[in-house]
Amino acid sequence: MTAPKRILVAKPGLDGHDRGAKIVARALRDAGFEVIYTGLRQTPAQIAQAAVQEDVDAVGLSSLSGAHRELFPAVVRALREAGAGDVLVFGGGVIPQEDAAILLRAGIERLFPPGTDTGEIVRFLRERLGVGEDQGASASSNAAVSSSPSRR
Repeated sequence: MTAPKRILVAKPGLDGHDRGAKIVARALRDAGFEVIYTGLRQTPAQIAQAAVQEDVDAVGLSSLSGAHRELFPAVVRALREAGAGDVLVFGGGVIPQEDAAILLRAGIERLFPPGTDTGEIVRFLRERLGVGEDQGASASSNAAVSSSPSRR
């Protein structure tokens, strides 16, 4: 059996709203991904360190604080500096349309606005990470959500 893909879900900056990130983390776990949730108020360096330490396939960022233009690209840079520039980065939150192009150019693969069906996020990750629906379903019993970025 193939090991489930690993996804880190993180809240960069001072944003204290984590309900959306937790909903996404649970949906990904239920879809067969192994999910590591870093918790609130993470720096870009902490997110990159956790991504490398956990050997993740993707990083999901959530921002409701308005600091996405600075923080999302900073996470991409930190991942590159840590030797993890190949990790897929996606994001979500309250992000104005005019900021989306800036973030996509900075290396964010895709942005999901509030209210996005979690199934859309799952489908995106399965497609981008090369995971079939059957593989995700069979791996769900082995998937886990961890709130510690340093389980290894």
